[in-house]
Amino acid sequence: MPAPSPLFVLHVPSPLGTIQLTSTENHLFKACFLENGPEADSPEFPDCLRQAATQLEEYFAGKRHSFDVPLHTQGTTFQQQVWQALQQIPMGKTDHYLGLAKRMGNAGAVRAVGVANGANPWMILVPCHRVIGAQGQLTGYAGGLWRKQWLLEHEAKLVGTYQTSLF
Repeated sequence: MPAPSPLFVLHVPSPLGTIQLTSTENHLFKACFLENGPEADSPEFPDCLRQAATQLEEYFAGKRHSFDVPLHTQGTTFQQQVWQALQQIPMGKTDHYLGLAKRMGNAGAVRAVGVANGANPWMILVPCHRVIGAQGQLTGYAGGLWRKQWLLEHEAKLVGTYQTSLF
């Protein structure tokens, strides 16, 4: 699906590197880590972009446990269902692909859940980093496994628990 236009861009520093936020006038379109230096920010920002930046800053400062930024849901119906399920995983907890598939009522959709999880365009805000392997191991994360581990440890400190295993 092509990107809507116009798009606005804002870069947010974080303990894990620069996060690039992209939005439409009313919805966050994408949030991702930059591996290279940031490009220029847009000269003006819509409220939803400022809101996303503020909420990420609060998250990293330990003052926010969930996000309520309006998202531009550009995925398939199934992807959107997976992304909704990801948002139900509480901070400080983890789940795995089979667990998500079962909660969605389709245990046979494990691989499809994994693909949809990997296609999540709003890292951290839609917490795909909370999905680990069924045996408790860290599995793929677009931002890198070291960032995934940091995020899980950060959240564990905020809620006073660290669950690396589901069993």
